[in-house]
Parts: sequence; structure tokens; C-alpha cells
Amino acid sequence: MKHLRFLNKYFYKYKWWIIPGVFFVIISNIFGVIPAQVIGHAFNLITENIQIYGLFEGFERRNIIYDIFSTSLFYFGLLVLVLYLLRGLFLFFMRQTIILMSRHIEFDMKNEIYAHYQELSLGFYRRNNTGDLMNRATEDVNRVRMYVGPAIMYTINTAVLFILVIYAMFSVNSTLAIFSLLPLPVLVVIIYFVNTLINKRSEQIQEQLSRLSSFVQERFSGIRVIKSYVREGHTKAVFAAESQGYKDNAMGLVKVQALFYPTMLLLVGLSTILTVYIGGKQVIEGSISAGNIAEFIVYVNQLTFPVSMLGWVTTLIQRASASQKRINEFLQLQPDIVSGNAPIVPVRGNIKFENVSFTYPDTGIQALKNISFEIEQGQFVAIIGRTGSGKSTLANLLMRMYDVNQGKIKMDGEAIDSLDLRHYRSQFGFVPQEVFLFSDTIKNNIAFGLDKVNEEEVIEAAKNAAVYQNIINFDLKFETMLGERGITLSGGQKQRVSIARALIKEPKVLIFDDCLSAVDTRTEEEILTNLGKVMKGKTSILIAHRISTIKNANKILVLEDGRIIEQGTHQDLLQLGGAYAEMYQNQLLEEESSGNSPLV
Repeated sequence: MKHLRFLNKYFYKYKWWIIPGVFFVIISNIFGVIPAQVIGHAFNLITENIQIYGLFEGFERRNIIYDIFSTSLFYFGLLVLVLYLLRGLFLFFMRQTIILMSRHIEFDMKNEIYAHYQELSLGFYRRNNTGDLMNRATEDVNRVRMYVGPAIMYTINTAVLFILVIYAMFSVNSTLAIFSLLPLPVLVVIIYFVNTLINKRSEQIQEQLSRLSSFVQERFSGIRVIKSYVREGHTKAVFAAESQGYKDNAMGLVKVQALFYPTMLLLVGLSTILTVYIGGKQVIEGSISAGNIAEFIVYVNQLTFPVSMLGWVTTLIQRASASQKRINEFLQLQPDIVSGNAPIVPVRGNIKFENVSFTYPDTGIQALKNISFEIEQGQFVAIIGRTGSGKSTLANLLMRMYDVNQGKIKMDGEAIDSLDLRHYRSQFGFVPQEVFLFSDTIKNNIAFGLDKVNEEEVIEAAKNAAVYQNIINFDLKFETMLGERGITLSGGQKQRVSIARALIKEPKVLIFDDCLSAVDTRTEEEILTNLGKVMKGKTSILIAHRISTIKNANKILVLEDGRIIEQGTHQDLLQLGGAYAEMYQNQLLEEESSGNSPLV
């Protein structure tokens, strides 16, 4: 139960739901126990009046005794009916408080988990797959809800009923009560041993379900690749194997439960037999009446349902504990990136890297080594280099997706780790290398970074990103719905919609992370021309592979193996005759061989 202590704060929050719920449980069980006593009195009435009725055989008063007898039975039956109706009414109130409380807790937990996921750093998402994250926020939370709702409700109900029934039994006859309850200690021992098995199986089931969810989510996302390589059969076989693993674990749990429930019912049946046998002997001895046996049988039968539910409740608690343990693993993680508390001031765009080194914590790869450079407000700076040279890492560090291992990154003279994180990031327009569009309209994708936006702003951003003509050719224009990850659009169209999403923010700093790779040369020039107008007086950073994209930059940084090996303007670097000039000559030859030479 140590993992479930996390829920105590929710119980305190909703204490005014729990307290009335417990009150309704007690009242409903009182109205459940009293009918047994009424039935006992009715049984005694029947046995006594049958004897009296026999003594008046042949007398006129026999009909009067019959009328009294039948009227008394009618009132006893009516009383039992009223008591059970009252019990049902309070059971309804009990469910309306405790079960509804569990739904509120489920709502709060999902929001807390999602909010915590949002705060965790980029490295967290590199280490964990999407399917597992989704499973913890949905399936695991649902299993915890079954604990805070039905499990707690039935546990309280069973505990109250046991106390009332055992008190009633011992108040009638302690010897008969002891024999009736004799099988219960055996049941406790069985539950103790079964709990361990249920907990183990529950953890295995949840882990297997996470793996299964991750597999399905990843395969659906990569369905194009699967179809292209004709691997449908292979993925089907792997899915069947994963499903078989889940099935085996689930069947193992079912087998434990299948043995548990009949054993409990057998022990309850044994209690009934002992009640009849021992009670019959005591009736013969005159210690109790026949009505007391009937009363005890009702008590034992009242315990049958709670005892049979005990196994189910035990399963719910164990599975909830396993799920809460998985949830706590992530909720206890603290974000690597923590917001600073410096006063919020407008960002101008003066950037400075001072001896920055960075190693990715997940892989141990050193991406940057003692990098130093400066970007002044309003400059257009380009970063170029071979794959793996550290270009995208620079962008991630500047956006504080990661924190540097050594050195300092400053914005307007202030270390960025001292600035308010939300305000700092809001000043950037970022177009990532891997474009991501949401399953929404084109308009909403472009306006994603803003709370309020008008149609004219969306149109202007689309024009600046050179995607306006493509959009108006669609039947629904800006209201066109995109498929998952923007699958409706081509690669170049997705890149330009992503660029429009960054431009509409009118950011102080704009970062293009190699996002013009799928755009033709003419469209690229149009975008860069528009960019010069939109970002006038603001800082722009362009990461690229093609020199045609960056030749007009105010400053070009050439990266290799995590170090800046050259920096300067296009003409300066050509005159230097180093790595940049070599790349320029290679790309020039490629363009000339294809019949198009925009580099000249």
C-alpha cells in the first residue's frame, strides 16, 4: 500500500465526499442487518402459532388465530420490504458519493500527469517511448480509479457489515457465532498468499501492455515504411507474439482468481453447514430458538457477497498498487530544465556563447566542444556543417531544451538559465528539422503558437512562407484538415506550413533548423526574401546544408566535430580557402552537373 499513499492528498481534498459516503455505508448496512432479526422473530412466530393453531382444532376461535397469524406475517414481510428499500436508497447515496469522488480523482490525476509530462525535459522523451507514456496516463490511471472508487467502497462496506453482523451473532449466541465464523481465518491466510501472486501478475500485465501499446503506436506512425518494404507479415507476427505475452500474463492472473473465488464460496458454504448443525443441537438443548438459526443463516448469506467480493477487491488494490507505482516513477522525476527567477524584460536578440561544451546524457556523445561566438541583434547568422557536427545541438541549447555542461549561453548579457523559461521560449520562432503538424486544420496549425489570431495574420504568414498558393488550391483552403503528422501535405508543404507557424509569432529570434531541404530553389529564395522583410531588426539563425541558402548571411559559422572551425561572411570564407570553400566548390559542381547553378 506504500505506493497508494500518493492518493492521500486527493482523499483529503474530497473528504466531504468520503465522510458522507462512509455514513451512507453504515446506515445502509444497519438496514441490511435488521431484516435478519425480523426474519428470526417471524420464524419463531410461525413455529409458535402453528402449535397454537393445532391446539384450537375444532374451535371457532381457530379462525381468529389464523387471521392474527396471517396479519402478523404480512406486517413482518412489509417491514422487511421497507427495510430493504431503505437499504437500497442509502446504497444509491453511497455510490453517488464514493464512485463520483473516484471520477473526480481520476480527472485530477490525468491532469496532474499531463501537466508533469509537459514540464519534463526533452531528454525524458528521448528515453521513454510514447506508448508507455500514454498507457500510464490512461490505463494505469483507470486502474487506480477502480481502487479509489469500487475497491474502497466495497472494502468499507465489507468492514462495516462484518462488524455489525459479528456483533449481532455474538449478542445471540457466542458458541454458534464462533463456529459460524470458524472458516474465516483460513480465508485470511489464503488471501495473504494470493495477494503476492496477484501483485506480481498485475505488474507483468501492465509492463506487457505498455510494450504492446508502444509497438502499435510506432507501427501505425511508420505505416508508409512498412508498406514500402512489404513488412506487413513480419509486423503482424511480432504483434501476435507481443499479444501472446500479454495473453499469457492475463491468463495467469485469471487462473489465480479462478482458484480463489471457488475456495471462498466453499468456506462460506461450510459456515452455513456449521450454523445449521451446531444451531440444531442448541435448539434441541433449548439454548436458542429455531428463529435464531434462520437469523444466523441470513447473517452468513449476507457475508457471502462481501467475502466473494473480497477477492475482486484484493485484485483491484494490487493492480492499482502496481499501476500507481508506475505512475509515481514519472511523477517523482524532476525536470532537468528549471526556470530562472530573473525579472522579465523584453528580449532584444543579442546572443553570446562562452566556451560552451555539451554531452548528451542519454548517449554520452559529446556534441559541442568549447564553442564561443556572438550574434548581435538584427543579424542574420547561418550555421553550416556536415551531419553530426552539432548544428541542431546549438539550436536546442539556445532554446534551453537542454542545459550546457560547461560554459555559458547569454541573451542580452544575462545567462539564459537565470531567465524565466516560459517568457524566454515565447520570444523564439523555431522551425525544427523534423517537421511536426497536428491533426487539425491548416489554419490552426499555422496559428498554433498564439492564443488569439485573425484570418488576415494567418494569410500573411502563409504568404511569407510561400505556401499560400498551395493552400488556396485545396477545396477547403485554410480549413483543410491534415492527417496525423500532416500526412495530407507533401514534404515541402509541411516545411512551409511549419515556417508560417514560426513567422506568425513575429518572434524576436527566429531559428530555422535545416527546414528548407524539401523546398525547391525558387521557393527558397522567395522565403528568404520575405524573411528579410519580416525579421528586419530581429535576430535570425539559419541552419542549413546548402550554401545557396546561407550565402547572404551576415555571419556564417562552419562546424565540424562539435567545433567552430571557420566563421565570417560568404566572401571571407571563400577567400580563406578552407572547409567552407571546399563545400562550396563541391555543391557548385553538383549544381552545374544538374544544369542549374544558383550558387554563382
